[in-house]
Amino acid sequence: MNHSPSSGRPAHHYAYLSIGTAIVILALKTWAFVITGSVGLLSDAVESIANLIAAGVALLALIIASRPPDDNHDFGHSKAEYFSSGLEGLLILIAAGGIAVTAGGRLFHPQPLAQLDLGLSINFLATAINGGVAWILLRASRRLRSITLRADAYHLLTDVWTSVGILLGILAVKVTGWLILDPLVALVVAANITWTGIQLVRETSSSLLDATLPEDMQATIKLILNEYKTQGIQFHALRTRVAGSRGFVSFHVLVPGTWTVQQGHDLCEEIERSLLKSVPGISIMTHLEPIEDPRSWQDESLYRSIE
Repeated sequence: MNHSPSSGRPAHHYAYLSIGTAIVILALKTWAFVITGSVGLLSDAVESIANLIAAGVALLALIIASRPPDDNHDFGHSKAEYFSSGLEGLLILIAAGGIAVTAGGRLFHPQPLAQLDLGLSINFLATAINGGVAWILLRASRRLRSITLRADAYHLLTDVWTSVGILLGILAVKVTGWLILDPLVALVVAANITWTGIQLVRETSSSLLDATLPEDMQATIKLILNEYKTQGIQFHALRTRVAGSRGFVSFHVLVPGTWTVQQGHDLCEEIERSLLKSVPGISIMTHLEPIEDPRSWQDESLYRSIE
């Protein structure tokens, strides 16, 4: 699922917010470029086009990811979020390439800038709006554990830092009269957002390969399981993975062979409740085994131990 049991808006609500913001920002930044002729502001407008496309894809991904499991998708559709985050990373890289090409031409053929005061004011307003929406999306992504919203937030934050750098560059041009500062700042911005795009693509690729849960979640799970070891219970074959906003955990529970099925079942239910209380939103699968049987330990070395 793409929303938590706690109160709050669902993920797709924030995608609509992102789309509306992208349209407004694109209009403002395009206006700023047209009246000034700044290649820095042009680069900012180009990145806003990528923001708009990415916001639309994010909405589609969140809608698909929210669908429940069906006959062909037993574990749900939450991995659809990675299509959005991967596309966002690629769009960031494409935007960076476009900025670099445009700025490179201006390095050798600087052009005068016009109406800088109005252009800077418009871009500052757009930057402030982007920053506010990015903050909202980042908070929502943490609450909902949504990589799509987090990618969208990082994309907007990249846009914010891009705009700040460009604003500083244009101010420097205004103060010094050195026109070459405009494309130089644009190139620095392109390098910065390239790094952000690479990081986002790497994270998406890792998650598509069934990356494990974050270390803090794994530590919490191991801490809870270790508490039961004082009762003579053992665990091994711990496996975790992330799929969009969902997390999956499986492990083997080793109990005395003299226990009844009911006793073992009750213990597994108790352990699962404890885990869900501390790490909500995960799906848990347990496998009960007799602790005295050597066959119960044969797969211990195949997976990470629980210590």
